[in-house]
Amino acid sequence: MSALANHRFLKMNGLGNEITVLDLRGSPLRVSAAEARAIAADPRSRFDQLMVLHDPVTPGTDAYLRIYNTDGSESGACGNGTRCVAWAMTADSVMGSPADRLVLETRAGLLPTERVSERVFTVDMGPPRLAWNEIPLSRAFPDTRAIAVETVLPEAPELAGPSAVSMGNPHAIFWVTDADSYDLTAIGPKFEHDPVFPERANISLAQVVGSDRIVLRVWERGAGLTRACGSAACATLVAASRKGLTGRKAAVSLPGGDLLIAWREGDDHVLMTGPTELEHEGTFAPSLFAGAA
Repeated sequence: MSALANHRFLKMNGLGNEITVLDLRGSPLRVSAAEARAIAADPRSRFDQLMVLHDPVTPGTDAYLRIYNTDGSESGACGNGTRCVAWAMTADSVMGSPADRLVLETRAGLLPTERVSERVFTVDMGPPRLAWNEIPLSRAFPDTRAIAVETVLPEAPELAGPSAVSMGNPHAIFWVTDADSYDLTAIGPKFEHDPVFPERANISLAQVVGSDRIVLRVWERGAGLTRACGSAACATLVAASRKGLTGRKAAVSLPGGDLLIAWREGDDHVLMTGPTELEHEGTFAPSLFAGAA
């Protein structure tokens, strides 16, 4: 039987981005890819991202996060999920901490968080990574504001030359006049697996509607179509600003709602502000992991 049986979890969301939070601090347990897929398959704990808290690794941090996608793969960053963890650690009676400011760590780096109001948090997502080998891409591009992909879609030949940015995970942003006019469930997987992305990529369709507002739809690698993706919103604002389409601050409107993204001058850190919601809490049934080896 899985050691995760009967463990408590929180089912949350950030603008509809489905998040499950699991606190494993104080134990040596790790979640396997098979266990993550089993958790995602249960409607009670279904997630786009599973945020697993472990004991801090770096002095001065509050927890180490491992982030799993629906397919069991790991991600370096999840902005909406990090906001949910910040709420859980500062408001939940079991996970709770009296501090309104936390420093969380992922394999992509340190993510400071700050409570803005009862359910709204700001996450410092750090500086974007813009060099081709940092994103990473499979070959050199001197300017990642527009890269070449090998995938050509007869039904959408205009989707070419995306911007590429990493916010702890790779993002490709296609600039379109109407983000709702494409079948992203059909298009997303094809671009996600384009050979130029050796670690796959999150695929975004971005419609700039003003100097301070972008409409965005996202296909997440390893998770699929999602109502919101915080790291994609950050990557898109950075890419739009680099192309002169917006300033360094904008509202990014996703199907689940708006995120305020600011690309700070000076240290180049990207700040993401948005809400969280607790849906319910529960425990994992032992039978859930019957097929997870």
